Amino acid sequence: MSGLRELAEGTPPERERYIDLLRALAIVVVVLGHWTVIVVTGGSGGLDGFSALEVLPWGRPITWLLQVMPVFFLVGGYANAASLMSRTRRGGDAGDWLLDRSARLVRPTTVLLATLAAAALIARLAGVDPAQVGRAVWLASIPLWFVLVYLVVVFLTPLMHGLHRRWGLVVPLVLVGLVAAGDMARLVFDASAPQWGNYLFAWLAVHQIGFAWQDGTLPVRPTVAVPLLVGGAGVAVLLTVGGPYPVSMVDVPGTSFRNLSPPTLALLALATAQLGLVLLLRDPASRWLRQLGPWMAVIAVNSVILTVLLWHMSAFVLVAGAVYGFGLFPLPEPPGRTGAWLLWKLPWLVLLLLVLGALVALAGRVERRGAVPSHSRWTPRALGRPGPRALATSVGYAACVLGLLGLAAGPVERGAVGLPAAGLAVFLFGGAVLRAARGVRGRG
Repeated sequence: MSGLRELAEGTPPERERYIDLLRALAIVVVVLGHWTVIVVTGGSGGLDGFSALEVLPWGRPITWLLQVMPVFFLVGGYANAASLMSRTRRGGDAGDWLLDRSARLVRPTTVLLATLAAAALIARLAGVDPAQVGRAVWLASIPLWFVLVYLVVVFLTPLMHGLHRRWGLVVPLVLVGLVAAGDMARLVFDASAPQWGNYLFAWLAVHQIGFAWQDGTLPVRPTVAVPLLVGGAGVAVLLTVGGPYPVSMVDVPGTSFRNLSPPTLALLALATAQLGLVLLLRDPASRWLRQLGPWMAVIAVNSVILTVLLWHMSAFVLVAGAVYGFGLFPLPEPPGRTGAWLLWKLPWLVLLLLVLGALVALAGRVERRGAVPSHSRWTPRALGRPGPRALATSVGYAACVLGLLGLAAGPVERGAVGLPAAGLAVFLFGGAVLRAARGVRGRG
């Protein structure tokens, strides 16, 4: 606690504390949303489950409050721009920045994957049904889709920040146009392939707005915030209630057209409204964060924020298994599509928080260790020429992304370790390349 207090009291006055608050709130909402929407059922065939949104249509508009990933990518753009510019001012370069950024993302993800693989192998050796093992590991690995997209966005940050400095807000406008083209291909021509680019274009567009906020291209004042809030919300309503887009801003199983996978114009309209609200609340929130207590809490959460995201579904799997195996709470029998599960959500959430707290206490130190930059140990002469280092960084990021794509397969038979072996091997190779590049730099 004394170390946390020292960090809080030593915070530079120019730091935008509001960004840290938004990052923490976004991940907390994601975690609670996942925990709330999944309904676990039990029966003779073992554990199963479904999304509450399948049977509770009235809950779909509520997802407008729970879908906060645009906020995370917005603050990611702000933070990435600020840290990249700070690194270059101190004499580092984009490759230097990318290597340190990779450690913060890849190292905690590797620990999660290694743990899931070991747990799956032990479960298989203990005679657990392979289908149940595969389903459990798939559920626990759901957060990997975020790491996949964010790794790509981080790798492209130096390039996209350069485009922002040259073209400003024109860049996100072009990206929004590409999202619209993908949507049109799906809605008008029934061609889904072009829409897959929206996974990248949509989140890059939001990330670019973070750049604009960071350098003042996007002014933080009510005359800007209110039109964004009202206009974004109005367009989102027109596209969903009056248009062809679904109301739910998270995926509903069994539906053919979704707003999140891949992102659509409707989701970007909601992101615009969220941007307006975020800008509108910035000044009062910043004044509140000048108090020591709230700021210490934000620092504490942000120090393990990726760990919380990565492990929250593992906590869900552990609790579901304990509830089913030991009969802690009643589980609805299949099909289980009744409202009875609502009465048990509160004790579920309490138990989930306790288990996640224990997991974060064990795994959080890995994230904190990866957050320590090593720029002070590197000089441009460490590798003689920038070419090998840049190549290693590119190969490492590409392998990690390709590996995560392979690991994103559905809950099917996944081998002895519960994960697609090829995807796991490629990701671990990418992590090793990045680690080696960072280590060579550190000896310079």
